[in-house]
Amino acid sequence: MSTFLPSACRTFQLFGWLLACRGQGVGLATMRRPAPFLRRPILIALCLSGALLGALMYSAGLHFDPSRPSNIPYIAGGLVAVVLRFALPRTAWRHAGVVAHFSEYAALFTIISLMGASASYPIAALTQGYADATLHHIDLYMGFDWLALYRLVCNHPWLQMAGTIAYRSIYITPALLLWRCACTGDKERAYRFLASFWLAAFLTLAIFSRMPAIGPLSYLWHGPISYMPESEVWQSGLIPALREHQLQVVDLGQLRGIVSAPSFHTAAAILYMAMAWRLGALRWPVLILNVAMLVSTPVEGTHYLVDMILGGIVAVSALVLIHLYLQLRQKYQDLDPDVQVKVASHVPMLI
Repeated sequence: MSTFLPSACRTFQLFGWLLACRGQGVGLATMRRPAPFLRRPILIALCLSGALLGALMYSAGLHFDPSRPSNIPYIAGGLVAVVLRFALPRTAWRHAGVVAHFSEYAALFTIISLMGASASYPIAALTQGYADATLHHIDLYMGFDWLALYRLVCNHPWLQMAGTIAYRSIYITPALLLWRCACTGDKERAYRFLASFWLAAFLTLAIFSRMPAIGPLSYLWHGPISYMPESEVWQSGLIPALREHQLQVVDLGQLRGIVSAPSFHTAAAILYMAMAWRLGALRWPVLILNVAMLVSTPVEGTHYLVDMILGGIVAVSALVLIHLYLQLRQKYQDLDPDVQVKVASHVPMLI
């Protein structure tokens, strides 16, 4: 899951290049419109997630060290995002509204990413056993031979290069999608995507807590590793170290991917394609890029096929649940004012 998450902050620095693109009529007036109602639930979810992360870290005997130099890029990025979001709209620059919106989307996406990646460490520390035998047997039942695919990639350097590029495209796609939303003023779509992404991360970590695994490369391959995939073999080293309390500090700059099942790359790819489907010119480039990423995931992400199936289920579940929530919200808005007050008294945070 977290192989790409520490890079999220650097990814969204792409907006500096994207500013060369022309905005599409989103000015300062859009900054004064009422915020989409999904914005509040997302902020509440992040606050609750932060509290849960703190509890997990405490239970696992882990902590963050803010003084580490590796935290500087994230602190600096956060400060820049705050300035762009709240100070830039007060200027006369014609692109101020677009950049301000994008900075908020990027900051929220990065926070979700970092919290999810960080949470995988205490969750791993609190687990027991491994699910590799079960996951491998399910793959065999479906007729999927991970070792055969790995040997194929090992024997063809061009597949290694293509797979690495496709797997790393997860850095670029969300920046492009959120930038497009900022340019068009489509705040509802942006927050819907962020809500789905947060929920997918939450569901991924919940499932991971029940089925930790070291991945097919560590579990199935015996002997010298002829080709080291993008995700390497961090699970087999970090999970035991976390369980035995040999690692006590979670370094944001050194977060590694230790979630095998479900595959969060798979979940993210489906969320990206679902969002891009209605974005015109971005639809097919995002679709092609993410299909390529899915093809590269078993080897570059060292995932069982069942990991990817679980990741797909996570993504679809997140999309469906957010859709149902939006439908409930619409029904709430259609109620009489007196009834709305009664409903709001029971679930004020969600509406």
